[in-house]
Amino acid sequence: ALSMFATTAGLYGIPWCKKSLLLTVMMSVIGASMGILDTGGNVLALNTWGAEAGPHMQALHFSFAAGAFVAPILAKMALGGPEREDLPVVEKTNESVPTASAASAFSALKQHLGADFLWSYVVIGTYLLLVSVFFFILYSRSSSARDKSKASLQKGTLARYHYALIALLFVFFLCYVGAEVTYGSYIFTYAKVFAEMKENEAAALNSVFWGAFAACRGVAIFCAACLYPGTMIVMSIIGSAVSSSCLAFFASYPVSLWVGTAVYGASMATIFPSGISWIEQYTVVQGKSASLFVIGAALGEMCIPAVVGYLQGKFHHVPVVMYTALVTSAMTVLLFPVMYKLANSPGESDLKETSDSEDRKALLSNSGLNEDEEDEEDVGEWNEADFEVIEMNDTLRNSVVETSRKIPGDSPAKVALQPHLDDVSHDSPAVAGGSPGMKNVNADREKND
Repeated sequence: ALSMFATTAGLYGIPWCKKSLLLTVMMSVIGASMGILDTGGNVLALNTWGAEAGPHMQALHFSFAAGAFVAPILAKMALGGPEREDLPVVEKTNESVPTASAASAFSALKQHLGADFLWSYVVIGTYLLLVSVFFFILYSRSSSARDKSKASLQKGTLARYHYALIALLFVFFLCYVGAEVTYGSYIFTYAKVFAEMKENEAAALNSVFWGAFAACRGVAIFCAACLYPGTMIVMSIIGSAVSSSCLAFFASYPVSLWVGTAVYGASMATIFPSGISWIEQYTVVQGKSASLFVIGAALGEMCIPAVVGYLQGKFHHVPVVMYTALVTSAMTVLLFPVMYKLANSPGESDLKETSDSEDRKALLSNSGLNEDEEDEEDVGEWNEADFEVIEMNDTLRNSVVETSRKIPGDSPAKVALQPHLDDVSHDSPAVAGGSPGMKNVNADREKND
């Protein structure tokens, strides 16, 4: 909400800036607020939907692609096209200072388009102001949701190579976004200079790239519901590698240029949102991590087109744009398997749990293997104890019978032997189990008594 409110203030202030320094400040405010919005929007989507954030992330970035595709068309319709009959044409000159006719053309252009530019900024700023107010209302009513998101973040655990993954994904997004912006910015010039297309054909080729980009992001909203983010990334980097190879080596053929441009735009569409959804499955993505992703993307958007423009100026006959697309695609193809390997490496807690479970399994397996042997040994011991008790009781019975014959009545020997018989009968496990031998002993004792 705060970032969109700052963007609104910048848009309201730009039409009234009469000094270049003030205009620079306003544009910097808009750039900073949009960077915060890009970071906070991704983290907010992850915190709101968690593991089910894939389709929502694709929808979030589809809105960017749709705006990037529609905005130039609307601007061209609002401004009435690049050529107007009532405006003087600027003369081509190699001098750094504009000629008199150029100055008159600029003043006429300013007078004609001043009102349109003013109302464009006012309308867009008002729209963002309404969205900002809507987010402030959501924020005031989402205390429970914030507590829930904080609890979910506390429950999450960092990956074993968390910082290495963040650094590699930083480079991954730098290459990807740099290649995307570079191709979208220079394909018009490439089509006119190298392919020798007309202006309308070159503009159509540029529209094919951004149209395929936006359309594929729209389709990815539904694909994200049934495909894993890693699967979508693999499909995208393979498509970008194949299409960039065709563009680098076969762009002289018109069919290859048109088809390669469409496939390249479609392949580049889902990498950024899928990358954020993919890394969220393995580690905790907070504001700091997401800001690094956005910084990497912004650096790629700023540096790679500048380097390509400088090299293209040095080497006029070399299609630097196509070779840049090929090199960045190769970088993404090499980086993702490394990130996948690091993300799937077990952490310290997983290693401890694995070792503990293996120890338990080893103990249980050893005890399970010896259970039958122990049961057999126990049965053998019980049987031996039964026979020993029976033999001992038979001996005691014979001695009692002989003593009773010699000594009439209740003799001290019989009294002394009786507790021993009772102890044997109570202490023996066989007696407790009701063995047949002990039943016979008890019957003989009753007869003797």
